[in-house]
Amino acid sequence: MSVRGKGNIMSAATYRALASVLMLIGFYVVALLQLAAVVAFGFWIHQWASGLATAKLIIPLLLALGAVLVGLWRAVRTKSEPAPGLVLDERTAPALWAAVRELAAEVGTRAPDEIRLVPEVNAAVAEQSSMLGLVGGRRTMYVGLPLLQAMRVDQFRAVLAHELGHYSGRHTRLGAVAYRGRLAIAETIGRIGGRNPIGWVFRGYAKLYLLVDNAASRRQELEADRSAVRLAGRDAATSALRTLPALGTAWSFYMGRYVEPGWSAGLAPDDLFGGFGQLLAARRDEITALRENAPDEKPSRWDTHPPVGIRVAAMADAPADAPAPAPDERPAAGLLADIGAAGLALQADVIAHEGRQVLAWPEFIAATIAAGGQREADAVYRAAGRFTGAAEPGLPTVLGLVRAGRLGEFAEQFYSDSSREEAAARFAGPMNSLLVNAAIRAGQAHWQLSWSAPARLVGPDGEPWDLTEVAKLAVDPETLDEALARLAEAGVDPDCATVVQRRVSGQDADLVGALANIKVDGAEHDVLVLDRGLVLIADPGKASKGEERLRALLGSVPVAELAARHTFLPYEEMTSVAVKREVPLKAELTLHGGRTVEMRELFSSELLGKHSRDALLTVFRRIGG
Repeated sequence: MSVRGKGNIMSAATYRALASVLMLIGFYVVALLQLAAVVAFGFWIHQWASGLATAKLIIPLLLALGAVLVGLWRAVRTKSEPAPGLVLDERTAPALWAAVRELAAEVGTRAPDEIRLVPEVNAAVAEQSSMLGLVGGRRTMYVGLPLLQAMRVDQFRAVLAHELGHYSGRHTRLGAVAYRGRLAIAETIGRIGGRNPIGWVFRGYAKLYLLVDNAASRRQELEADRSAVRLAGRDAATSALRTLPALGTAWSFYMGRYVEPGWSAGLAPDDLFGGFGQLLAARRDEITALRENAPDEKPSRWDTHPPVGIRVAAMADAPADAPAPAPDERPAAGLLADIGAAGLALQADVIAHEGRQVLAWPEFIAATIAAGGQREADAVYRAAGRFTGAAEPGLPTVLGLVRAGRLGEFAEQFYSDSSREEAAARFAGPMNSLLVNAAIRAGQAHWQLSWSAPARLVGPDGEPWDLTEVAKLAVDPETLDEALARLAEAGVDPDCATVVQRRVSGQDADLVGALANIKVDGAEHDVLVLDRGLVLIADPGKASKGEERLRALLGSVPVAELAARHTFLPYEEMTSVAVKREVPLKAELTLHGGRTVEMRELFSSELLGKHSRDALLTVFRRIGG
């Protein structure tokens, strides 16, 4: 690399360091100026109003400034710890370490002290420097396992060269400063209400900080790309860059379609990363199409990375100091001694199953879809219970409505735009789901895993089983007996689908959050957020010890027992949720039958874990309005 190029990189690094330090100092200056302005405003107001009125105006502003200073102090004192991951030694990744050391020498920098395998579609580097980046420290390289599963060796070498380019450009020396700056922004904004004038000033300053820091970050990414082109070749570098968005889409699809539904149902796959490898192999053509047909991104001043199109264009213009290396199309997975074993070790290190039942992939998918079908069936059964007054409604309850000629009347609530006859005919869709649920509960059918297509329902012989025609027969009183005969012939007894999950059992009790001192219809409650519903605990106790009280309660009694003792509100009972305000939370829940429940967070409310409110909001958004 030329001396002039090195100087440009040094200038970029120095620019970001100086900008980060000045902007951090600016937070304190802005806070002090606002403090002076608030004090002056208080003296002026006191001349025209009573002391009580002055206090009502000034105290909220002073409290906001105090919260800001606390947040800034915490941000400055916080140390950036290594991200969770599996540390790869020479034994588990000999070829990877050899490649990293070779590329580090070529780019003119010191190799990392540690390589960590992480569960992300990403690679990154960090350095625990000191004295604002003047003194280097321990270096850590993070390597996403999905990259090793999906890329060729030459593409992955381009990724490594890019990350090592950050080291040679001294970009990581500033990581601690930039980290503290962004943390200070988050702490400050998170502690001030949206209507407080103090917050308006800090939000404006935060935007300015991000604009400055993001511009420097984008410049550093382009500089690091030059190392990728020089050491891996332009074709490999551009190919790797275009693969990343497609791989990110594939990972999101995999997690959302295959993993998260089962995870929410209290299940976990035995080989999380191995499953992604199987999906990549089965959907190779789709992923290639995603890479080749990716839409051009529009640049934004808020981005930390330039759009792929801009980076590819810059790579095309980058000077080639030497002939491009020969393509290496071997799988990058070969850089690890055993990628399957590494994936299992990573899963053990970073994934907390939290009591979930661990199943092999075929059983995991079958149980996941069956659990989702049970929830859908329970929603229909509850509606049938409300309609008929049955204490334990199930499939026989619904079939009884068909025989009595009342299915259309019952189905109107699902199809309000249809006549009773039309609603009865359209109910063939939900009836199919109920029959599938009954067949699974009878042990005569299960869902079969496919990595290239949706799972399919199969019978005892492993052949596809379609109950659509039987469902059409089952919604008509004149053909109901024929439908029942076909079910009996297949070994499906409708009586086995009578259980309604009105409460949670020990296996079902999955706590995802808890909030203390929440007003529910005007009365204070503690609220437990489960994966199946809300537990409303009335008259909880002193408002000042909400979090402590929740921890003591959950540590002494199983969640299932709490759900049995107190009011349990299943999500299936909610027809809609209107979130009127997110922070502090204010929402109105509408239940079947038209009853509404208002939930409101107070200033004295406390969260058990900082994500409890987010967990509740996620549930409310899923139910929708």
